[in-house]
Order: sequence, then structure tokens, then C-alpha cells
Amino acid sequence: MIRIGVIGDYKEEVKAHIAIPRALRLTAEELGLRVDCDWIPTTALADAHESKLVSYQALWIAPASPYASMQGALNGIRYARENRIPALGTCGGFQHMIIEFARDAMGLAEADHAEIRPESAMLIVTPLSCAFREHTHRFLLSPGSRTAAAYGALETIEQYGICNYGLNPAFAAQVSQAGFRIAGVDEAGETRIMELDGHPFFFGTLFQPERSAFKSFVHPLIRAFVQAAEAVPDIAAH
Repeated sequence: MIRIGVIGDYKEEVKAHIAIPRALRLTAEELGLRVDCDWIPTTALADAHESKLVSYQALWIAPASPYASMQGALNGIRYARENRIPALGTCGGFQHMIIEFARDAMGLAEADHAEIRPESAMLIVTPLSCAFREHTHRFLLSPGSRTAAAYGALETIEQYGICNYGLNPAFAAQVSQAGFRIAGVDEAGETRIMELDGHPFFFGTLFQPERSAFKSFVHPLIRAFVQAAEAVPDIAAH
């Protein structure tokens, strides 16, 4: 049994929250695996988060931020990054992956999110030049990236949910050079997918691959995510 923790504050009106369990179930069926997922409220990770995450083979940082506990979400992301646990962040989850990496891996303690603390001196997640509402867009994937390998292609068409924020272009080169590399951009060259060097699976997407479940389609990144989780020992079984 593969156990996947979904970090986020579940709301039944959020389409992505309905889609994530469906997407994991579809993927498990295709791969012939048993996959179970649990929702983990961000407030539950505000303290003693390690003990609450140790039994999961992978973590999905879900959309629909601001979270009830930003620190809880960041704690979960850091746990996955430092312990080499496969992690997928989509939309708001990806935005918080960027913040955690900037703060804890790059030492940029003041790195922050414009939606949550617009007065911060270092806004590493800022409003997009164009907000997205259920749009589909073409992305170009970086040759040689693990993202491109998962897709088996160098471009893709993907769907957003409601997305207003992304990586501040002023920090894009700095973050990428530190190891959280840009793996996909839109046609204007703005960052849409990132992957962490040297980690089994630490990917973030500004779009929502989970929406593939509404079309009964197994998304290549979710397939790669579940396959990475399969390689992690099941601590709960021992």
C-alpha cells in the first residue's frame, strides 16, 4: 500500500480538491498499485509535523491558498525536501514550495508571498502578469529535464484553475541556479514548472494536472509522482 498525504485545507467547493483523490485512484488503477490518500490540514503540521508525516511515501501540496497555517504547509514541504520524500505541489502548493526553498535552502529568510504579506521586503511570489481562470495554455519543456522525460515530449497543453500568483521573474535565475530549476515555461517565457536537482521527485506546477481526472486521463506527471512514491519504503508496514 502506498500512502500519500495531501497537505491542504479541504474544501468541497474547490475543484482541485475533488480531483486529486480521483487522479490518484486513476493512476493507481493504471499502474496496478494500491494507493491511499489522506488529507492533512495545514494546522496539523504547525507543530510536531515529523511524527505526522513519517508514514507517508509521498506528499501532495494542494491548491487553494492562503492556507489556514502557512507555516504548517512550509513545514510539510521542508520535510519532503530534506527527507527526499516525493512531493508534488500544484498551484498554491507550488508557490509555497518556492517560498520554502528560498527561505530554508537559499537562506532568504524574508522571502514571502504577495497575497499573504504584500508589505514584505522580499516578495518571491508575486501577481502574474495575467491571472488565469480555467484557461488552457501551451508550455515549453526544458530539454533534458525530468519533466520532459515524464511527458515524453518538449511541449504540452495544460489547464489552470484559478491562479493569480507565481515566481517573481526577478528571482527566477537565482532560484534556478540554487537547484530548484525551471523545467517548463509558457509561450512568454514565464516559469510554470520547476523540479529540484538531486531529489527523487520534488516538482511544482502552476497549473493543476489533477484536473485530468475529470476527463478520466492519467496525467504523466502524476504517473511519475506515484511511481516515485512506489520506490519509498512503507514505514507503516514495518
